Amino acid sequence: MNWINNYVRPRINSIFSRRETPDNLWTKCDDCGTMLFHREVSDNLNVCTNCDHHMQISPRERLTALFDGGVFVEVEVPSPTPDPLHFRDQKKYPDRLKAAQKETGEAEAMLVATGEMGRTPIVAACQDFSFMAGSMGMYVGNAIVAAAEEAVKLKRPLILFSAAGGARMQEGILSLMQMPRTTVAVQMLKEAGLPYIVVLTHPTTGGVTASYAMLGDVHIAEPNALICFAGPRVIEQTIREKLPDGFQRAEYLLDHGMLDRVTHRTALRDELISITRMLLGLPPAVRGDLPPPDKGGELDNALTETAVDQGSKSK
Repeated sequence: MNWINNYVRPRINSIFSRRETPDNLWTKCDDCGTMLFHREVSDNLNVCTNCDHHMQISPRERLTALFDGGVFVEVEVPSPTPDPLHFRDQKKYPDRLKAAQKETGEAEAMLVATGEMGRTPIVAACQDFSFMAGSMGMYVGNAIVAAAEEAVKLKRPLILFSAAGGARMQEGILSLMQMPRTTVAVQMLKEAGLPYIVVLTHPTTGGVTASYAMLGDVHIAEPNALICFAGPRVIEQTIREKLPDGFQRAEYLLDHGMLDRVTHRTALRDELISITRMLLGLPPAVRGDLPPPDKGGELDNALTETAVDQGSKSK
């Protein structure tokens, strides 16, 4: 037995050999190019710690940060007819869906859930831009209708996080029909006297902006989010003029009265809690580890009073 070859050399190699760095250990900021440690980025809700650039965040991560203790219950969304137009471009539509499902780990481009946010029960719907650019198809329409119905049934506010590139071309006119469907869903909330808050994230464009994304009682956007119907490049090519700096960005829209607030992602939860409780006529949330409020208590009373006020005003 050659103990030098069998023991000494492997032992030396194991000590001095270079350890490979996992591929997902570092994240590069899309804006400033800084290499960021993945744990720091995750703890900061996918916001660059160097330049404050808001990177994409998955719906599941966003809802985990939004709800108390990261606990929420998913709302079942009816599945639409798969590939109703038998659409095909470079790939078949079902193949694109399977690829997006494999990449994101989600069934479709929107996640609906219920839970408590600052001890305030809510319904939340979150769009996933990573899933075929968050395009609005029949499933997204079904998800918003399901979220509105759940909110009316439970008498809870609805908070929606939008992020989309527009309608889903693979579903043609059926995709465009989701615009009036979601508008009717929002009207259900208004008739029930329930708050509807929209958080516009980067990017929110196309038919989404022309429907449910701009019908909220309160509109909040993340910093530097692109919010528009037609993009800046399309407008520049049409009018053949240079657009102002920051055109169609969140801060520009805030200055021109299209938004109510532009809020940093790390401060968004606290602001949503304050606004939601204010719209419900509830006292400010108390910080600390307190027992949950009694069912049928202050929230139900506030919702009943709100509904009565809405009914009296309509008369």
